[in-house]
Amino acid sequence: MSRAVLRDSPNAGIDKTLLNRYLDLPMPENTIQAKYIWIDGTGEGLRSKTRTVDFIPKDPKELPIWTYDGSSTYQADGANSDIYLTPVAIYRDPFRRGDNKLVLCETYKPDKTPTESNKRFAAMQSMEAVKDQEPWFGIEQEYTFLDFDNRPLGWPKNGYPGPQGPYYCGVGADRVIGREIVEAHYRACLYAGVKIAGTNAEVMPSQWEFQVGPCVGISGGDDLWMARFILHRIAEEYGVIATLDPKPVDGAWNGAGAHTNFSTKTMRADGGIAEIERAIDRLSKKHLRHIQAYDPRGGKDNERRLTGKCETSSIHDFSAGVANRNVSIRIPRGVAEDKKGYLEDRRPSSNCDPYSVIDALVRTCVLNE
Repeated sequence: MSRAVLRDSPNAGIDKTLLNRYLDLPMPENTIQAKYIWIDGTGEGLRSKTRTVDFIPKDPKELPIWTYDGSSTYQADGANSDIYLTPVAIYRDPFRRGDNKLVLCETYKPDKTPTESNKRFAAMQSMEAVKDQEPWFGIEQEYTFLDFDNRPLGWPKNGYPGPQGPYYCGVGADRVIGREIVEAHYRACLYAGVKIAGTNAEVMPSQWEFQVGPCVGISGGDDLWMARFILHRIAEEYGVIATLDPKPVDGAWNGAGAHTNFSTKTMRADGGIAEIERAIDRLSKKHLRHIQAYDPRGGKDNERRLTGKCETSSIHDFSAGVANRNVSIRIPRGVAEDKKGYLEDRRPSSNCDPYSVIDALVRTCVLNE
């Protein structure tokens, strides 16, 4: 990335190629680096630290439980600061490579109860309750690249680019910004074992999307969080910020969401449209509950995005329709024609906790809570 573009980004000025001299050093036999990754007290920030392990783990249960300073992550006070890290999912490390691992962890308080930001704990309970229905999730993660001044990458410093229209799925230097980071992220996710399904440039310049899924049960949340970590880590190398803010630019610019596609075995079977319609009816009666679950601030972030404009529904009203992107729940055209498939919940914000989203969908649509 040109230093003329990223004048104030410290990471953009570091020669990354020198690191290869050290990454190429041979590792001691049966020794790996395991990077433990967790969600901090904000419910959207990611933290990580690394430990040496003298074996190659094949299951997260083989890895030791660890601790960290919760007083530095908004999760504890200094007088009782140790928070437990419990490994729950393992991925190949695309940065250190070899046998090294990325380790996704749950967080627990000293009394072994889940921290407030550990939404996975409750989601796992609901996934177990409906596992016979084989819930599938596909999440469309939108995000925006920012320069170090917190303006979208490549935008004029004292103005705005041309209006939206030519940027979505675009090609060309006047329409697309940051493709190299997107391509690096895509390949790194595939290497890691994240079930990434695709990617595309989005409606606002410097805005992109990747899709994770279809994932069964809790892995929908696991894979999305790991894909987010990999995105932030790669953007860090380029000296660029990848923000999940749902409305990074005020005005007539598209916000960013995490549209969530959901289905059960019954929905995917012949005649499953009846189950889809039943689920939509249940969702219509729990609109507020879902809005509160769909961003880390109980709906406050989505207030900026769900305005009824720029391909969104109103945050205040529930709506549904076929092939309609201005509604709460969209039934894809192909689903309506096949009379089976899935529904798309367009309300989750880009910075949502996917565990909260999939938990709420299962509890409303399947468990009818």
